[in-house]
Amino acid sequence: MTTADRPAGNPGNVASNRAAKRAPGKWRSWETTEGAIRAPHRSMMRAMGLSDRDIDQPFVGVASTHNEVTPCNIGIAPLAEAIKSGVSAADGTPFMFSTITVSDAISMGTEGMKGSLVSREIIADSIETVCFAERFDGLVAVAGCDKSQPGAMMAIARLNIPSVYVYGGSILPGSWNGKDIQIQDMFEAVGQHQAGEIDDEELYNMEVRACPGPGACGGMFTANTMSSIGEALGLSLPGGASEPAVDQRKIASSRAAGEAVMNMLRQDIRPSDILTRKAFENAVSLVVAMGGSTNTALHLPAIAYEAGIPLNLQDIHDISMRTPLLADMKPGGRYLMYDLDRAGGIPVIMKRLLEAGVLHGDAMTVTGKTIEENLASVKDDSKTHIYPSNGKPEPIITSIDDPLSETGGLVTLYGNLAPEGCTLKVAGHQFGATWSGPARVFEQEEELIDALNKRTVKEGEFIVIRYEGPKGGPGMREMLQVTGMIAGQGLNEKVFLMTDGRFSGATHGSMIAHVGPEAFVGGPIAAVEDGDTIELDLEKFELNLKVSDEELARRLDAWTPREPSYTRGTLGKYIKLVQPASKGAVTG
Repeated sequence: MTTADRPAGNPGNVASNRAAKRAPGKWRSWETTEGAIRAPHRSMMRAMGLSDRDIDQPFVGVASTHNEVTPCNIGIAPLAEAIKSGVSAADGTPFMFSTITVSDAISMGTEGMKGSLVSREIIADSIETVCFAERFDGLVAVAGCDKSQPGAMMAIARLNIPSVYVYGGSILPGSWNGKDIQIQDMFEAVGQHQAGEIDDEELYNMEVRACPGPGACGGMFTANTMSSIGEALGLSLPGGASEPAVDQRKIASSRAAGEAVMNMLRQDIRPSDILTRKAFENAVSLVVAMGGSTNTALHLPAIAYEAGIPLNLQDIHDISMRTPLLADMKPGGRYLMYDLDRAGGIPVIMKRLLEAGVLHGDAMTVTGKTIEENLASVKDDSKTHIYPSNGKPEPIITSIDDPLSETGGLVTLYGNLAPEGCTLKVAGHQFGATWSGPARVFEQEEELIDALNKRTVKEGEFIVIRYEGPKGGPGMREMLQVTGMIAGQGLNEKVFLMTDGRFSGATHGSMIAHVGPEAFVGGPIAAVEDGDTIELDLEKFELNLKVSDEELARRLDAWTPREPSYTRGTLGKYIKLVQPASKGAVTG
């Protein structure tokens, strides 16, 4: 329905004049501002300092995830102010409101980590609720950490009002002994400390330098994967995904986002015009071309679900099989988002993928232009993509003709252990065609942490952590504490780890996530016993328990369901509502 089609109600004289000159883009906020019947509503607005002009303009929500809980979001307040400035400059009226975030890195390895994925749903629900209740015409959401980003994009998809997503920005690297270090190095340093490779003083010196200020974790972990997804989907302005949090370009691009949402209001561009099947295929292509986080397989299907677009694990696998790996990014590679930004950022990778025929150039974006139109002015000078690595210049972004790998960084596995699928990141690693080993089963993350502390994990074992899925955890804790210890103890690619839980984007190596169905609902992972042989086949892309079908069926028939670990509160509700990991662990 256009502005002209909106019913005007029964306004009085003053309100009648207001309705007659209703601003373009004032699509639904007129419900709270027009007519004598809305005089009390306008009184409330005037109490916040709004003028007649402010009330007559389109209303734009500015969803801010600023807080003092995590460095990922602690620098967002100035960006929200810049967004408001951009909205005002473009003749809109901004309303800033806040939502929650949690710090994955601080709660990692604790019971509190069970609240992480749950927070994504709360963030999406809260942004949707405020914008729906206040009848905002548009939205700009600014977020920085792993769950606030997909939560914001899920809300944008649900609301379907003109919206722009703004990333809070990546942290700068720390430095120790002449090398860049960041949070991934700290989790792995714990394992090195346990193995006696570094002492207390070395660990402390790294600790105080690894995270030098505000911004999200610096590698192609989940936060930077999600910011890249926002740009590839067309929900963010070009270039914004790689700008560091402390770079003044971030202020300028935030202001531009406020102006952009007003342009969308005037042109009637909605998220449903942007979040098409082509947009989601573009997002998958970009992620797998950079070796992005396994959490892509949770968050991107969740955003697609809210947009009404089918996207499953097989889709992600198929796109990865036809997309080259172009960026040598941590955790499997050598470079941080800071380095990629200096090489031209996400637009350079997208331009190369577009020229290779991998991207859909006709997908619409928040600029009012298509992906192809946005990329037309991007400079792709290969000389800018060289960065000194250990004294030797190496490319951050490779050419299409000479990629790091002919296929992308994520694969989906099926088989009798994962009928609903599971996810493995292969970027930066060579596992060989097959890998098998004896199962060693742990019922939760803490049991494996204890075994690693005692140094009882042996090379060749196929480690299983179960009852860490969406319902069984609940909440699918990220297990960077565990995977960092494995890497730090020198066991990466010497053991394999599979779980119905999930991993941090900073996890790399022989780690299989999101095995479904999960153990809590009687998935095959619940039937694995110590000593069973588990086989990974990367030619067939299968994960199998090497027992007969009859034996597997017998074990599952004998399986006894567990009582939920939470029955009330947020986690109790989550257990009742959450869908499988293969469907994005959404609660809708």
